[in-house]
Amino acid sequence: VATSTSIGTRGTVTEAAGFNPEADVQKLRDAMKGAGTDETSITAIVAHRTIAQRQRIKEAYKQSLGKDLADDLSSELSGNFRSVVLGLLMLPPVYDAHELKNAMKGAGTEEACLIDILASRTNDEIKAINAFYKKHYEKSLEDDVSGDTSGMFCRVLVSLLTVSPHVCSEQTCRTFSLPHAGEARWGTDEVKFLTVLCVRNRKHLLRVFDEYRKISGREIEDSIKREMSGSLEDVFLAVVKCIRNKPAFFAERLYKSMKGLGTTDSVLIRTMVARAEIDMLDIKAEFLKAYGKTLYSFIKGDTSGDYRKILLELCGGE
Repeated sequence: VATSTSIGTRGTVTEAAGFNPEADVQKLRDAMKGAGTDETSITAIVAHRTIAQRQRIKEAYKQSLGKDLADDLSSELSGNFRSVVLGLLMLPPVYDAHELKNAMKGAGTEEACLIDILASRTNDEIKAINAFYKKHYEKSLEDDVSGDTSGMFCRVLVSLLTVSPHVCSEQTCRTFSLPHAGEARWGTDEVKFLTVLCVRNRKHLLRVFDEYRKISGREIEDSIKREMSGSLEDVFLAVVKCIRNKPAFFAERLYKSMKGLGTTDSVLIRTMVARAEIDMLDIKAEFLKAYGKTLYSFIKGDTSGDYRKILLELCGGE
């Protein structure tokens, strides 16, 4: 378990010293005993154990009680706090698959979720998500995405979840970089754009972006904004931003989820849960750099109760 789940070195959540799954199970049982639930004790455990450690707590819980920890917590907790806790108990590809499935459930699609996950995950992460999705939902993720989205937006998403083994050739790179591949001809060149962008080779793409700027005189993001709109613009921008600076991309997602009236809790929760053990330290640094305020202070001002407490623990202080 440890190898597949030790996922990053820039997280705010790190291994708990002197870890004892049985002792944690006892504390969780006590927190759920009798009338009322002790949310503070639950937060103290789940927000301060790594994903690998949480899997061991789930196993120990099953062993000693013959019950599923997630099921028990689900019936004890509610609202956004429950969503965070249950998300933390899942392995990363399981959480991503679960979020994608939810985003496509019922009427309407939460495009932001599809974009956030598919534009930011690595090849290996996409492979794992596809495999789990197929096994658990008995349908391929590609089929569900195709059935739920349409047009060029659908093609980009499908391209992102098709793990590509090759790197696009210098030729594609050159063609794409020529000025006519941008302005005035986007209709025909969205496909070319797609071919280049959805090859997940960061070094190669950064070179393409440089070349594009030299030849067309503007950043690729500016061309996307000028020539596209809606979900298609969002997904292409997300891909470019993730290639340039993934923590900055997530810092922006967090900022936008909290600024103005109301909070987009789904985006806030998903980002905090998914990145806590990977690059939350970098996301916090990018947040401060871009917005002049700490992520901690933003979350504190925008949320309340146990939901606020657990997010602040995942954020790891000012």
